[in-house]
Amino acid sequence: MDSLRLLQPLNSLFFPQQRSSRLIHLSTSLKPLLSKKRNLSKPLTLTFALTESNSPQPLQTNSKSLLLELSKCFDLPSDYFQQLPSDLRLDLNDAAFDLSNGPIIDECGQELGETLLNLSRAWEQADTSTSRSLMKKLPELESSLTDGAKSAFGKRLISAGKRFKGMGQYGQGELQKIAKAMIATGEALAASASSASVSYESKSQTRMFKFGELQVAVSPEKAYAGAAIAFVFGILSWQVSQGIQNIPESSLQYANDNALQLAKSLRGSLLAMFYASTVLSGFTTVGLLLLAKQLSSERE
Repeated sequence: MDSLRLLQPLNSLFFPQQRSSRLIHLSTSLKPLLSKKRNLSKPLTLTFALTESNSPQPLQTNSKSLLLELSKCFDLPSDYFQQLPSDLRLDLNDAAFDLSNGPIIDECGQELGETLLNLSRAWEQADTSTSRSLMKKLPELESSLTDGAKSAFGKRLISAGKRFKGMGQYGQGELQKIAKAMIATGEALAASASSASVSYESKSQTRMFKFGELQVAVSPEKAYAGAAIAFVFGILSWQVSQGIQNIPESSLQYANDNALQLAKSLRGSLLAMFYASTVLSGFTTVGLLLLAKQLSSERE
């Protein structure tokens, strides 16, 4: 045994190929591990790049495009509603009621109101084909709706969509797709109407008056302040006019008749001017008070 241990260094010296073969074997055995690590790092890098490129960006949802998507959700087989179970048929009738109850013509307008009434009748009769054709008309009517009609239409869609959502899963999930699309469309319509009403209110709270190139923005507070100033100016004008009128003509003494006539005409002109200022101040005060009241009522 001792002799064999002494011969091992000699073997490594005289037979270096065995050592090199071991090194080669080790190096070749490490290559798959390194290649696996490299292969694992590549998809991670690609995934990270795709995540960065597909980062969520704010998209402005258009109510018309949402109505188009909603109409596509109703592209169902012609006997789809008729094949629904009895409890789901009852839920469909409830959705029809929520869509068309109340003064629908007054709230949504003549054309949209009649379309919604016909649509609710189609749901009550489980007429899938008529429902599909009527839903395709809704995107065309969206551009002609007023803000109040959009708000009422959106609320009705949300209420009916909740009925569809309560139906649960059926078939391939068509009812849940309809519910999701109806609620999203209704919220978009209600939000657009509310934002338009807020912008209208912000505009109605102030009025712009033009005096040539000069523009003055009038708010309720400014209108009340202007009315107070006009009232004070009217009182001052009235007092000045009364002071001038209380001066008797007999007290006017001048060197000649021409100077006396000039003083009398000047006195009359001053009286007319201050009386006119008093009347104009009164009209201005009343007008600004009415304007301030109107702006305050529009703000509320």
